[in-house]
Amino acid sequence: MTKKRIIFTVTNDLSFDQRMQRICTSLENGGYDVLLVGVKPENAGPPDITVYSLKRIPVFFKKGKLFYLEYNLKLFWWLLFQRADCLCAIDLDTIIPVYWVSRIRNFIRVYDAHELFCEMKEVVTRPFIQRIWKSIERFYVPRFSLGYTVNQPIADIFRRDYGVQYEVIRNVPVLREAQDSTEKEPFLLYQGAVNEGRLFEVLIPAMQFVDRPLWIYGDGNFLDKTRELISRYGLEGKVLLKGKLLPGELRTVTSRASLGFTLFENNGLSNYLSLANRFFDYVHAATPQICVDFPVYKDLNKEAPVAVLLYTTDPAVLAEHINKALADRAGYQKMQENCMKLRLEWNWGREQELLLAFYKKILPTGG
Repeated sequence: MTKKRIIFTVTNDLSFDQRMQRICTSLENGGYDVLLVGVKPENAGPPDITVYSLKRIPVFFKKGKLFYLEYNLKLFWWLLFQRADCLCAIDLDTIIPVYWVSRIRNFIRVYDAHELFCEMKEVVTRPFIQRIWKSIERFYVPRFSLGYTVNQPIADIFRRDYGVQYEVIRNVPVLREAQDSTEKEPFLLYQGAVNEGRLFEVLIPAMQFVDRPLWIYGDGNFLDKTRELISRYGLEGKVLLKGKLLPGELRTVTSRASLGFTLFENNGLSNYLSLANRFFDYVHAATPQICVDFPVYKDLNKEAPVAVLLYTTDPAVLAEHINKALADRAGYQKMQENCMKLRLEWNWGREQELLLAFYKKILPTGG
């Protein structure tokens, strides 16, 4: 019997999207034929070794309106001629071609909201752009009755605004055997997108008052300004931009770091209601972290703290909390112990079961 085929669509580099790697692997192993479609990066290397299939679409424009227009047109045309049982749009970036192809070809359609797209800082701070994306959201999301997102507050907003009842499937890592993850090296770590709204304007000047280097792994739309901040504060030898690492390599670095950071501006609901991958990545590495005290993190940190929670735009205050967290050996070790305990609960095993149950309801012959 032919396996049910699910096609997922994203606009990013397929090699670095850990959530999609987990989702696609679980569904492929669960008996589905899975294909993940994304953008072909410049100087792309050989295809990733995965249990599911990949398709990378080349684009001439690398960012902005022309990028979205070009990629969505190419994605629509490519999807139109594919064999599929279900199309899944990841965020608003690809919702338009997925909707119209699903209508034309009579495919099941699913929406996976990784965040509140219209509430991201880079959208909120540009009112004209926000109006465009909001109009897309208002039209298309109600037409995706099937979907899931990363936490309950975001699911509640979709239900309130658009009448859709989305499942919650969190961004948590696969549970792996710890390898000396409680033994740390004297460097601090930021991992993930180097984007607007991540408080680099606070974190980098704070490093003037901290006696350890900061390693930044990732790239994004704030990378050039991050370089400017490093230069402005004379921190070239202390704050190091390390580029992007594949997920397996990044896990090794995370397990060695003394302290991690999950920081967001309180600017837009996407940040305020966020549940970042990196929060759980630090937990699985037994790496304590400085994290914003926004509602979802506060709730997770309530019973067994794994992080020092605060929100500040004062670099001196942030530096004070970093230094206190590193100096308080008893408190630091307690956070590590809590990480080791909670990673047994906060891992992909549980979320995978929710994911498989969701798709088995809509594609009952899969698996």
